[in-house]
Amino acid sequence: MILLLAFLTGWLSGLAYGRWQKRPYQIPTINYLWLAFVAFVPQLLAFYLPATRSRIPEGLAAASLVTSLTLLLGFAWMNRRLAGMWLLILGLALNLAVIIANGGFMPISPETAGHLIPAAAVQSMNVGSRFGFGKDVLLLPEGTHLGWLSDRFLLPECFTYQVAFSLGDIFVAIGIFWLLLRQGVPLRVFERLKRQ
Repeated sequence: MILLLAFLTGWLSGLAYGRWQKRPYQIPTINYLWLAFVAFVPQLLAFYLPATRSRIPEGLAAASLVTSLTLLLGFAWMNRRLAGMWLLILGLALNLAVIIANGGFMPISPETAGHLIPAAAVQSMNVGSRFGFGKDVLLLPEGTHLGWLSDRFLLPECFTYQVAFSLGDIFVAIGIFWLLLRQGVPLRVFERLKRQ
């Protein structure tokens, strides 16, 4: 949800920025775009497709998430000269760090999970178990490594559909927003720094 919001607001802001600059919107030229799609396939199979996600063992699902994020990091690194990519790299690296530190899944606390589903359902779940078929694992704060990087933030209450997201997700979202706003063109100050 947060990434979709970043995409939409970045694209709309980019259109407005282009109009203000009196030039048409330019879709950013992104290299190795195929790699981003390939990187998403393990997540798609392990977490999003109902036909496959229930059949994939937990160990393989965890490995799929780590593989996916590693490939996405490689894709972002190969496009690091584009506006917003360094924020995207930072966000992906933070998410990968907390996921690896917690056994291949993104930790979520029972308190945060209680905002997403009824509290009674959360209480019936075992600590250390996966939170549904998603990327999260239910962990107590004291048992979470790098807890400040976990899925601990929520959208404002005015949103009817709630999701939890991490600090890494925020950096990824800002990176996507900035990429689409700037249409892939870095600010001149960064271009000058690269030449020095």
